[in-house]
Amino acid sequence: MSGDEWSGSALPRGQRADGLRATLESIKARDPAARSLWEIALLYPGVRVLVFYRLAHSLWRSGFLFAARLVSEIGRWLSGIEIHPGAVIGKSLFIDHGTGVVIGETAIIGNDVTLYHGVTLGGIAPGAMPQTRRHPILQDEVIIGAGAQVLGGITVGKGARVGANAVVVKDVPPGVTVVGIPAQIVATRGSAKPDFLPYGSPCDDLPDPTARALCGLLNEVEALRRRVSELESAQAEASEKGLTPQWPPGDSRRPVRAEG
Repeated sequence: MSGDEWSGSALPRGQRADGLRATLESIKARDPAARSLWEIALLYPGVRVLVFYRLAHSLWRSGFLFAARLVSEIGRWLSGIEIHPGAVIGKSLFIDHGTGVVIGETAIIGNDVTLYHGVTLGGIAPGAMPQTRRHPILQDEVIIGAGAQVLGGITVGKGARVGANAVVVKDVPPGVTVVGIPAQIVATRGSAKPDFLPYGSPCDDLPDPTARALCGLLNEVEALRRRVSELESAQAEASEKGLTPQWPPGDSRRPVRAEG
């Protein structure tokens, strides 16, 4: 789904919020520490804040802005998670651990998205971008690792992964993994749906940046060796043809002329 289709005030038809049970089951599938649906429903702050968010969002869309913000603040006090009532959230959002998560007013979140603690879906100054949407769009099945900052009116494509502590300031294509500051693509997956990846950071398919730097240095050394070999070969050919090398005055290697 393109970013334009996600830029409205609500999610496309068919992307509405699921029932509570479906949300709890989706969380259980993504969290190996969850033992029962009752545990998730009563003890997970990410579920608790969504109850307040749904009420606050309904009030916000009905024009009761102050009441919506009040409900949102109560949810923040009880969960440590701040979701602006104007944000649009689809089905089965899983906010794991949750403390420090901030979701801005014009953010749009698709289905089956996973956010870890410390994630910010933040905005930028209105004058910096021509459009009114200041916060990002996360399409379906996106995973945002702990401490990551996704800033501005950008789009993170379906199935993309953002590694922990990354800073994302430009669009992320579907199905890729980005890490770093600023975030850069380090892995691309095939069309097959991957297994769920906690924290958005794989341990086995990311190239080691140190190894990559050393590989670059070795390639440079090899190129220099080839160049030196070419120069030595050219000098040997010149010597065989009887060409006298031009030695600088006073050079100790300059041959002495025989007298007499």
